[in-house]
Amino acid sequence: MLFNSIDFIVFLPIVFVLYWMVKSNLKVQNFLVLTASYIFYGWWDWRFLSLIFFSTIVDYFVGLSLNRQDNLRKRRLLLLTSIVVNIGFLGFFKYYNFFLENFATAFTFFGGTIDAERLEIILPVGISFYTFQTMSYTIDVYRKKLEPTKDFIAFASFVSFFPQLVAGPIVRAKQLLPQFYIQRTFVYTKAADGLRQILWGIFKKVVIADNCAEYVNYIFDRPEKFDGSTLLLGGVLFAFQIYGDFSGYSDIAIGTSRLFGIDLPKNFAFPYFSRDIAEFWRRWHISLSTWFRDYVYIPLGGSRVRIGKQIRNVFIIFLVSGFWHGANWTFIIWGALNALFFLPLLLFKQNRNYLEVVAIDRRLPNFKELAMMGLTFFITVLAWIFFRAENLHHALEYLSGIFNSSLFSIPELPDFGGKKRAHPILYLLFGFILIEWIGRKDNHALENIGLGWNRLLRWSMYAFIIFIIGMYMQTHEMPFIYFQF
Repeated sequence: MLFNSIDFIVFLPIVFVLYWMVKSNLKVQNFLVLTASYIFYGWWDWRFLSLIFFSTIVDYFVGLSLNRQDNLRKRRLLLLTSIVVNIGFLGFFKYYNFFLENFATAFTFFGGTIDAERLEIILPVGISFYTFQTMSYTIDVYRKKLEPTKDFIAFASFVSFFPQLVAGPIVRAKQLLPQFYIQRTFVYTKAADGLRQILWGIFKKVVIADNCAEYVNYIFDRPEKFDGSTLLLGGVLFAFQIYGDFSGYSDIAIGTSRLFGIDLPKNFAFPYFSRDIAEFWRRWHISLSTWFRDYVYIPLGGSRVRIGKQIRNVFIIFLVSGFWHGANWTFIIWGALNALFFLPLLLFKQNRNYLEVVAIDRRLPNFKELAMMGLTFFITVLAWIFFRAENLHHALEYLSGIFNSSLFSIPELPDFGGKKRAHPILYLLFGFILIEWIGRKDNHALENIGLGWNRLLRWSMYAFIIFIIGMYMQTHEMPFIYFQF
């Protein structure tokens, strides 16, 4: 079920009303969450409910067994069981064909051939997200940082909680699971803020991401037809497409959760206002970055080891992050590029320089900050080209088209049969960046904008945003990019 679909518009109010009707009974309320979550996920393909249910069963009983077991060897075996089951499912559905094809290609280097038959495997939506979410539970129980739960309904609700089930944020067990143990009460201010965040998330997705996608798809599908400046603009538009699409999903998920009295962590913190690539990765897909930091980077030694191993750890983190996104060498190169961009900051110990919001007590950035943000955005766009490309040849062809004398020409966006919608999307992007800049200190852009205004003016602003959404909404549903991961 898509957030930007009629189905969800009908589904959400029904669940909301039923949820607060049974607020006096916590177990019934949790069971309703679980049922709603399975309906939400099964709406796409009910057959894959068995995967998420099996992972839930395994990790629930592994957690209970870890609590009863003191023998280190047996505890490690239990943890390994959880990891093998979860990574096994993820590996088969997401990476089987990738490894098969690359193994067959490598085999030819030795003068032999191998008959490798590709399987037609459907990737279950959200498997990368709920797999990491449920593994955080067993790892934390193993480390004795979390008490295992005996409440199966609460645990299953944590694993499958529908607002963030298919595209995050990836919420740790210690952050979300305890919220299913306590009675939730409806708080108007929290729900109102949730609605504002949902509204801004829909704007990001429907107005920014989906309209940028028209131009991005057109330009990336035929890079040989455009000059360097237009190809670069196509990369910039993809940067806004993926940001609007993914952070928009996170905003809708977090806002929807607040309607149900449940708090999810921030997943994006205005990353395109970053002054270096280290700050960017502290602000982009925060739940995944911190997951890899806590469960991979720190166990490898993090930054506490000698510089050679620090470099190794950085490359492992970024390469694994790239591979997490998909079974394609383009994602691995994307991860490697980000590691290379990060490396100078690590070597010169500059990777923790910018922990506060840019121009925190000023309306505008100074020239140095503006230049640093521009440079960071530029190298991020170059990396995004690999992320968007169909394969390495496509990415290299696209980049070679950028870096020639035509880079300094005036870009020309296609008009799609005379519609000439290029200028409106650029104006919308300008307004979008302005609103994001004003709200950069907050959890989301609309958190505090307009709260001090009179009611008529404030509601006029919300009505105008809704009008813009309706005006620029695509005539067909466009799935979120991260559904494929």
